[in-house]
Amino acid sequence: MPDIHITREHTLGLPEARKLAFKWAEAAEEKFDMACTYEEGKSSDLVSFTRSGVNGELKVTNDRFELDARLGILLGVFKDRIEGEIVRNLDLLLAEKDPAKAFDEAVAVATAGKKPAARKAAAKKKG
Repeated sequence: MPDIHITREHTLGLPEARKLAFKWAEAAEEKFDMACTYEEGKSSDLVSFTRSGVNGELKVTNDRFELDARLGILLGVFKDRIEGEIVRNLDLLLAEKDPAKAFDEAVAVATAGKKPAARKAAAKKKG
């Protein structure tokens, strides 16, 4: 049983939802040091993510995002805060007319506090 289960419906369609999920995976790797794998399917995609203290999956369909995460003991203490942050960010993104652009802006704000060398490395990684 996952510690965090979040489902959000959307009207993006699979191609646009796929773009947003792929960007989410890139940001999770960069911001939270997660290891992510992205598997595309015909009717849905699956993003698997892991790092010390957390692992889970994000299922992406043409009309829904479904996130299941299992937290370790240390992160489990912050479950409500982590879940609230995920829900808040996802709801904000889905409320935007251009969620991919909003996501890019949110990542830029979140990484603004990084040291200049870290920002340059992140920019190079994006290619």
